[in-house]
Amino acid sequence: MPFSLTRRGFLAGSAGFLALHPYSVQASSNQAHLRIMETTDLHVHVFPYDYYSDRETDRVGLARTAALINDIRAESTNSLLLDNGDFLQGNPMGDYIAYERGMKEGDTHPVINAMNTLGFDASTLGNHEFNYGLDFLMKSLAGSSFPVVCANVAKSLGASPREDETLLPPYVIVDRTITNGAGTTQPIKIGFIGFVPPQVMNWDRRHLEGNVQARDIIEAAKAYIPQMREEGADLIIALSHSGIGSAEHTEGMENASIPLAAIDGIDAILTGHSHLVFPSSTYADYPGVDVERGTIMSTPAVMGGFWGSHMGLIDLLIEHDGGAWRVVSHTSEARPIYKRNEDRSITALVESVPAVLASVQAEHDDTLAYVRRAVGKTDAPLHSYFALVADDPSVQIVSNAQTWYIQQMMQGTAHEGLPILSAAAPFKAGGRGGPDYYTDVAVGDVAIKNVADLYLYPNTVRAVRINGATVREWLERSAGMFNQIEAGSADAVLLNPDFPSYNFDVIDGVTYEIDLSQPSRYNKKGEVVAPDAHRITNLSFNGQPIDDAQEFIIATNNYRAGGGGSFPGADGSTTVFEGPDTNRDVIVRYIVEQGTVSPKADANWRFAPMEGTTVLFETGPAAAPHATNVEGVTIEEAGNSDTGFALFRITL
Repeated sequence: MPFSLTRRGFLAGSAGFLALHPYSVQASSNQAHLRIMETTDLHVHVFPYDYYSDRETDRVGLARTAALINDIRAESTNSLLLDNGDFLQGNPMGDYIAYERGMKEGDTHPVINAMNTLGFDASTLGNHEFNYGLDFLMKSLAGSSFPVVCANVAKSLGASPREDETLLPPYVIVDRTITNGAGTTQPIKIGFIGFVPPQVMNWDRRHLEGNVQARDIIEAAKAYIPQMREEGADLIIALSHSGIGSAEHTEGMENASIPLAAIDGIDAILTGHSHLVFPSSTYADYPGVDVERGTIMSTPAVMGGFWGSHMGLIDLLIEHDGGAWRVVSHTSEARPIYKRNEDRSITALVESVPAVLASVQAEHDDTLAYVRRAVGKTDAPLHSYFALVADDPSVQIVSNAQTWYIQQMMQGTAHEGLPILSAAAPFKAGGRGGPDYYTDVAVGDVAIKNVADLYLYPNTVRAVRINGATVREWLERSAGMFNQIEAGSADAVLLNPDFPSYNFDVIDGVTYEIDLSQPSRYNKKGEVVAPDAHRITNLSFNGQPIDDAQEFIIATNNYRAGGGGSFPGADGSTTVFEGPDTNRDVIVRYIVEQGTVSPKADANWRFAPMEGTTVLFETGPAAAPHATNVEGVTIEEAGNSDTGFALFRITL
């Protein structure tokens, strides 16, 4: 039996369906099987395409998730398709629509068009929906053929949530007919209520301050859930664009899905925001969470990954008893669109649905043209050939962008006014990647796809708060990149081949030297192995020796702030800001806003002099034209290695 992708909330059972879910087969005359499908954190990923690297990928795309939706609808007698927010922003297609094409009255946003094509029943707002401002948001939502709800963002606050003038309807109750186990239909009222992290007021202050206000998620839910029951909702599904965090409610918490699930009256909860999967072992030890049963506080729950990587699925067996519907059994899972093989290669599990691709084909083509043309200029070459031996322009631009972003994010917080430093590491720096594995963007135009060359990973921005003594230790950990060098050595090997380049953090905003005569204070695992060793010397801030007690904000990424690389002061406990934006997006915004960037390295770090000592290091052969322009160090060519790398010499 063919399945239309036009808008539809439920599909009646028939003999034409194959492989029905057990609930559909077993349901009695007063029972029904309801299948709830979730997408979350799509971030405009409709096509299976990585616009930053300008190539197809099997790991993303609503067009791929659509194949799962088609199959799941076929397995059930009744189904709902819901989105959990963060659909308007997050890849270059979103930026193209917002910054280039715009949204005129009557336009339909491409991701909304794709969602309309698939027949979504409802959605809520994610925090990224506010990134382009309220006018853009409201024009984009005007094209949706499904309701979008949000209970905790208001144009004006009343004495209680029920008295708020909310930006969007806080909830919606839809009338449906549901097919029971006997094959007959019965009416049912299903309520959808949505929530977004109240931190949007900080993350998008420039768009929201003075225009809207945000309430605590739990406060809003406790007000509206009973009201929905009063208005006749038989089932209530919470669309929680909020992660699975602490079980203990605190006012204004960002990841509130556990205390939200504990509120009486919610029959199922869809979560998101964290770009993770539930049920999964990730949440095995969280209080109130049962991974085996797929529940949070005994409420059926799911989180369907991000960018279309998974489709969340909750199956409910509901029963009509005493004039009301109730959930009698449930299962939960997240179905992926790809699998990772033992050799780390990717195998697609589904193919794209043509109708969904067709719905955004024009905008996809326009986005390709957008990422391939200049969005800004650089007046210095952006290369990483010498990123491991000197201050480097490809690391400098990342630091500049992170500092620019965190300066904005700290405004109005308890950390405003603290000095902001920025930690960034080179990603493409040869090594196992080979002699061509380097960033190399010439002076002149910078296209969006060049940003993938500057920043390989989809990390998000974080800020940590540490003191000057910890800044020193952070740099000591980073200095494990280098072998110990004996004074007077000739052409000693400089770089430690076992030290990954992504752990070589350069901290911008301070100046310092690295004394290579000292052993590394830390080993590869981040353990102190030479407690008397101190490679970092002359560490200064604003031209003065750093005050060990002075507190600093360090702009970095989620990997480092959460403990990646085992850096002192970066274990998750010092994090004071968790940005919703990827480092890549921040770099793009920075380039667009600056117009022309000047990322010339400022030589804020160098090796301490060692008289009569030279060292050798490998880099790409294409480095030669840049060797004489490296600040703070004297570099000369020294031949070639037998692995295709070029050898260069530094006189210390």
